[in-house]
Amino acid sequence: MQVDLLILQANVYNSYFKRFTKGNVAVLDGRFLYIGQRGAESFEAREVIDAKGRYMIPGLVDIHLHIESTMVTPETFSFGLIQNGVTTIVPEPHEMANVFGISGIREMIRASQNCIVDMFYAIPSSVPATSMETTGGAVEIEDIDELLRSERIICLGEIMNYVDVITDPDCKTNRILEHICSHYPDLVIEGHCPKLLDLDLHRVIFAGVDSDHTHQTLEGMEARMAAGMFIEIQEKSMTEEVMSYLVTNDVSELFCFVTDDVMTDSLYHRGHLNHIVKKAIQMGMEPEKAIYAATFTPARRMKLLDRGAIAPNKVADFMLLSDLRELAIDEVYKNGKKVYDKNEAYRQQVVPNQFPAHFYQSVQLSPLTEEDFKVRMDADAADGRYTARVMLVKDGSTFTEEHHAPVDIRGGELCWQESGYGLIAVFERYGRNGNRGYGLIGGDTIKRGAVATTYSHDNHNLLVVGHNPQDMVMAANQVIRNQGGFCVVDNGEVLANLHLPVGGILTEEPLEKTAKEVEELRKAMLSLGYRHYNPIMSISTHSLPVSPALKLTDLGLIDVNQGKVVPLLVQ
Repeated sequence: MQVDLLILQANVYNSYFKRFTKGNVAVLDGRFLYIGQRGAESFEAREVIDAKGRYMIPGLVDIHLHIESTMVTPETFSFGLIQNGVTTIVPEPHEMANVFGISGIREMIRASQNCIVDMFYAIPSSVPATSMETTGGAVEIEDIDELLRSERIICLGEIMNYVDVITDPDCKTNRILEHICSHYPDLVIEGHCPKLLDLDLHRVIFAGVDSDHTHQTLEGMEARMAAGMFIEIQEKSMTEEVMSYLVTNDVSELFCFVTDDVMTDSLYHRGHLNHIVKKAIQMGMEPEKAIYAATFTPARRMKLLDRGAIAPNKVADFMLLSDLRELAIDEVYKNGKKVYDKNEAYRQQVVPNQFPAHFYQSVQLSPLTEEDFKVRMDADAADGRYTARVMLVKDGSTFTEEHHAPVDIRGGELCWQESGYGLIAVFERYGRNGNRGYGLIGGDTIKRGAVATTYSHDNHNLLVVGHNPQDMVMAANQVIRNQGGFCVVDNGEVLANLHLPVGGILTEEPLEKTAKEVEELRKAMLSLGYRHYNPIMSISTHSLPVSPALKLTDLGLIDVNQGKVVPLLVQ
């Protein structure tokens, strides 16, 4: 029988038994035809590979991630994924949607069309994530209908505004959920519900949200699984107690591994979903179970029933490993064709101007001055000492804490430079209303200098953190001139400058170059005293009003748990 590819003497992973079996594999028309003991006597192949006992596993499937978190285009992202064995992803472009609305989603999908990696998109469901921020675009029910009719959409992206789901029956998020459940009952709905337990958790599930990818505790994860939620484990949830639970309990059908957000330098140096699989093995999970959680269960969760396994009629996405426990990738195949070989040159073809012209002119802000970093109080705020809310940054999490501290007001201005804390400011950058919000910041953040960025989840307004107005102005104006990105300044000197001109959040530069620049950015932030495992992700979520506990948007300080804007002064 004529076939395209014949792989001999492989240790083939069987997803249905979660074990390896020695045998041969035949591929025809981009799909697996046969797995068993028959070989050259039964198949006449155009190409024959002697696996020589190497391990053959399915291509990895990541069902929850945001390409924009890596700050590169879909093509660059695909280039980075393939060498790490990731062949299918479900990206949710809610960052680009927050900047450009439905056109941002369409352009991300269009930019993915020629990628080697299969990209099945999630519709951003929470744009904006709340009503307590200004964004450049919004996604409404009619937009969801239009995208489902015209694009390759596989699920409704994460429902982020869980507070309103519980407290406001008539909110936009609940209207979207009701519409999806009524008109598209088979569409997968992704969730985002940190810390919820008991009745609140069950009410979110009752509304149709049946997965959670946020930071898991043992108590929260078990409660979610017991209620039928599917759990997507990202690296920050891989604590000893969580991993021990996953290893020792029969819950393999209830979870998978995902990446969610991966920085560029991490993708370049450590890998992607393969890094998480390898880490799970190092933490005591059997390789067969770890592979299952990065191939079969995620594919089944998203109803991608044609992949995630090496079996007849499944898409022939696979890799050959020389070391199973180290997940050492020798070769990667997509649709039965080799797309990566560790012994062959692997170079990126950079494509410029992949997006419409206006995507490169999205920061509508005039240059700032030191006056913009004076915090003027209400007219009735007399001179004196007051108690203020302070956002405390915490290493190990993107969550913050609300702290109260004494501050002075003189001449109608907050004396923030005398408070012992830094200033955090957010400037609306779409030219819609000119809003700006101010707050105090402390904890594990910078201790001097300034950092400015338009890469600020999810609204992507201009966010500036600093300890003196001069550095803050310099950093902010560099980002404005660049039409987006990051800038780190200390004592009038630019320490790092990352240019992100596509929507203020992406670059078209090659992966290797961007990874080096992100690495320099990370080092610069740490040099200013930032104490965090991921300072870039930490600072970029300071304006995320669905991530506990105290955040800042252009409307002001947000008490996330209460879901409302709160004043800077407590009294």
